[in-house]
Amino acid sequence: MTNIHTLAELRASRHRIRSVKDEMRENLLSRIARGEKTFPGIHGYDRTVIPAVHNAILSKHDIILLGLRGQAKTRILRSLTTLLDEAIPIIEGCEINDLPFHPACKRCRRLAAELGDDLPVAWLRPEERYREKLATPDVTVADLIGDIDPIKAANQRLTYADEEVIHYGIIPRTNRGIFAINELPDLAPRIQVALLNILEERDLQIRGFPVRIPMDVVLVFSANPEDYTSRGNIITPLKDRIDSQILTHYPQDVRTAMQITEQEAWIERPAPATTDIPPYMRELIEEIAFVARQSELVDQSSGVSARLTISAMELLQSNLERRAALTGDNYVFPRLSDLAMLLPAITGKVEMVYEGEQQGAEVVARKLIGTAVAKLFESKFPQVERAGVSARAERNRPEIDHDDLDDVFAGRRARKPAPPPREEARSNAKAEPNYDSILAWFVDGNKVTLSDEQPFAEYFRELNRIPRLAETATKYASSKNEYEHAFWMEMILEGLHQALRLAREDLDSTITFQELMKFNVLRTVK
Repeated sequence: MTNIHTLAELRASRHRIRSVKDEMRENLLSRIARGEKTFPGIHGYDRTVIPAVHNAILSKHDIILLGLRGQAKTRILRSLTTLLDEAIPIIEGCEINDLPFHPACKRCRRLAAELGDDLPVAWLRPEERYREKLATPDVTVADLIGDIDPIKAANQRLTYADEEVIHYGIIPRTNRGIFAINELPDLAPRIQVALLNILEERDLQIRGFPVRIPMDVVLVFSANPEDYTSRGNIITPLKDRIDSQILTHYPQDVRTAMQITEQEAWIERPAPATTDIPPYMRELIEEIAFVARQSELVDQSSGVSARLTISAMELLQSNLERRAALTGDNYVFPRLSDLAMLLPAITGKVEMVYEGEQQGAEVVARKLIGTAVAKLFESKFPQVERAGVSARAERNRPEIDHDDLDDVFAGRRARKPAPPPREEARSNAKAEPNYDSILAWFVDGNKVTLSDEQPFAEYFRELNRIPRLAETATKYASSKNEYEHAFWMEMILEGLHQALRLAREDLDSTITFQELMKFNVLRTVK
């Protein structure tokens, strides 16, 4: 089709002209019938958001995606171009993509009258038919709709009464395409009013010109619910005219979240050393975001973006590269001590409630990491008897929901009625390793210092100083090599710390584990 260059050739080709909504509707039905994925790269929405978007398109609706930050709203809107035709004909040089058969602007009507069947035709690709605007308080009606251009009037010696002095805004320039507005509530109410006529009557008026220009455009929007109460709101008449409001959400399981992070994070990099990040470490990083979305210290109305785990994964990869460069190791494997280097990815991406702000962003971030680590520990190793709790009480105590672990850290342990003792609890008690022999070594005044900058040989040697630590790690966590074995050894120390049996001091990129009571005495003396 793109070899057609005049109106006569277009007529002879019998090209079918459709509205944008008809075009998207028919193309979507064809893709669904062929079993094709309509929104590639979007994960976790297969039974929720995507069917709702499909139904809205099939109903020829304008759409608003409503959800917290980092929920792929903009990506979905930009993916709508895949439902457009490969190319559509327009009058060449037209600012508003006029249809060759029925031009609307004065310039194109004049050209059509002068040239007739020789009217030049151009073709628009799908990517040229999509435009978006970030709503900010300084956006004007002229930006969106248009205004009189005095420079054009002077250059062409036209009066302000001539329709050709109009400078069209971004919406008419997207005629016969898709126009998106991101963060709609940030748009000033008086500017939102300018959209009402386009949504309902499908035409626009500019200044005092008596002409009405018909618009064939799909309007799509994104918004964050938080904006309704903080920075602005969507005026009621505009909400009423947007046909479908679709709620987005965060990944509902860790596996889906891992797919998103793997797709988005920059992990595959050229590097002299081999880096190996195992699946359970990737899962641990995703758990940090899941814990944050349940924490009482985090403002849940603000949300925890998927960008947190993407940035954290990239920082972990970078820290492994940095360690390889510092130590000269040819193979690097993650350590729990690497997690301290992920704080910059967390502290800037979580909004805290008052209590969290009082504790500080870094303290809250460390608690989120600690809770996620505790989950991984519990999935591999037997339960640790918590400090100040008898073994029998520990076996019979109710499991603490991970939602409540922040309360545990703050000393406000959740009190729930204890369920009757379970058979599996009794069997686990018999299988428990002798954590006491590990703890006894620390009671004697010993301590270990680990760092993300230690060469592996030094790091592994430091862990092997602790009696029965390697034996316990071997018993409960299978390892493919000594690097992974060292990881699980460090995990046991972290599990003992999370159970309040060991003290941990973070200082200058090092982590020191030592006996809890002596650490508290030293801190009191200081």
